[in-house]
Amino acid sequence: MKLHAHLAALCLLATAGASHAADPNLGRNLAATCANCHGTNGNAVKGSGMDALAGMDKAKILQKLADFKSGDKPASIMHQISKGYSEAQLDLIAGYFAGQK
Repeated sequence: MKLHAHLAALCLLATAGASHAADPNLGRNLAATCANCHGTNGNAVKGSGMDALAGMDKAKILQKLADFKSGDKPASIMHQISKGYSEAQLDLIAGYFAGQK
């Protein structure tokens, strides 16, 4: 019986991960946490001192995030925020912002 319970749990975890990855809005949902500083959809308020991420090249966003995550780029809070995401999640966030106008 324990074997069946473990197999059922593994199957549930596998399907949960697959459905999570298939969410077409995942990048947008993850990027929503950036709105407080970088503006809705990455359109930062002019003069705020924050980078406008909307329409920025995806590779450039990923590089900035990697620099924050490693500590190579100075920041007040982005070091902590960037470390809270996996590489795959950062890729989704960068892709979302790159596609905005």
